[in-house]
Amino acid sequence: MFSKYKKPSAGTPPAPAKDAAPVADIAAAQPSGVTRKSAPQGSAQVTPMDKERKRKERMGEIKLDLHRVLLDNLNLSALEHATEQDLRQEISAISSEFLEERSIVLNREDRQNLTSELYDEVTGLGPLETLLKDETVNDILVNGPQQIFVERSGKLELTDITFKDERHLLRIIDKIVSAVGRRVDESNPYVDARLKDGSRFNAMVPPVAVDGSLVSIRKFKKDKLGIDDLVQFGAFTEEMAAYLQAAVATRLNVIVSGGTGSGKTTTLNALSSFIDNAERILTIEDTAELQLQQTHVGRMESRPPNVEGKGEVSPRDCLKNALRMRPDRIIVGETRGEEVIDMLQAMNTGHDGSMTTIHANSARDGVSRLENMIAMAGIEMPLKAVRSQISSAVNLIVQASRLQDGSRRMTSITEITGMEGEVISMQEIFRYQRVGLTPDNKIIGHFTATGVRSAYAERFRMWGYDLPPSIYEPIAAE
Repeated sequence: MFSKYKKPSAGTPPAPAKDAAPVADIAAAQPSGVTRKSAPQGSAQVTPMDKERKRKERMGEIKLDLHRVLLDNLNLSALEHATEQDLRQEISAISSEFLEERSIVLNREDRQNLTSELYDEVTGLGPLETLLKDETVNDILVNGPQQIFVERSGKLELTDITFKDERHLLRIIDKIVSAVGRRVDESNPYVDARLKDGSRFNAMVPPVAVDGSLVSIRKFKKDKLGIDDLVQFGAFTEEMAAYLQAAVATRLNVIVSGGTGSGKTTTLNALSSFIDNAERILTIEDTAELQLQQTHVGRMESRPPNVEGKGEVSPRDCLKNALRMRPDRIIVGETRGEEVIDMLQAMNTGHDGSMTTIHANSARDGVSRLENMIAMAGIEMPLKAVRSQISSAVNLIVQASRLQDGSRRMTSITEITGMEGEVISMQEIFRYQRVGLTPDNKIIGHFTATGVRSAYAERFRMWGYDLPPSIYEPIAAE
């Protein structure tokens, strides 16, 4: 029936066990001739939810058996050149023969769902494939085989999608990490990887993960958000966008600060759109996420050590080499360790317009984080010298935040203007002013200038970006 992709010497599917009763319908209909006694009052009743749960469990068992049959029958090497339509037809044919031999009757919808899920098992990531294709999902969070959460619009939701068991989940994890040349097991129970579409993948497996493997996937958006999109979504205002355009175009060194999931990388992507197409840009990341549209872009990705503990390429190694590759600008996806020294050196030695992100809750906290990272790098410098290095290297700190209602806002734009004694002097140019909450817990607020004129206004004017004084005027709350 299915000779095109079937193994030449494939055996017939395993016969059903002698004691296994034929399944007349997946809803577990009552066999004829059997009279069920009425349940006494007070006993547990079978609820529709229980029936649905049993139905899902039975479908899961059928899918697991069918998956084994597919692996036994399909010629996997021939599938590399098969079209999606041919493969779906092949899976449907094998499924039909399997169900017929087992006397299992399914309706058309269940058959279609079964074929689709089996296709995802063979070619994709099983139950996760549906969530990866869903454009409304930003993050996928797996807490063991029976609990999968997703984030939509900044809010977490529990899905009805599950894995069959821990072995099923581990098989999908192994499929992901082996595709990028990495491994995860008891001796190496955590892994960072990247999916084919660029999504960030992190997993921790037992014994570190107590109640089942933990997986988090930060989905990679195919259509990157530009400045106009972020203004339209209310992340910041047109006046702030005009200021940021002037800052990036005139080659100020920018740090995007924020917490996890606050939109730092999205903001960095949007800011990079203001870079001139004639400039040579080098990007350094742990997981390649930046989507720069310029012509002259060199992308680098750090690499963890192999099984023998060798072959590691750290972000600092990439940064040191980048300095020798005649970049106009260097963009570091995230600065979190000793590479901060080389980043500040690059900003101070002719690579103006460089950008990076850090984890911090405010602009002042961001400066403290830079100081701490320098200290953790093991470099002994007086605190005043460290702060002097930071104040001369960093010009602008853009603070991105995810608010309690799930919305993401650029809550502050702060300039670093120099040193006053041993303290780094800063001035806030724009901020997001919170006013209150609506009854459904949506934050009420507005963006406003602080009334402080930019210390780089003359620089902007010399480069041809003469911003009107009105953008620095505060906006009263409505």
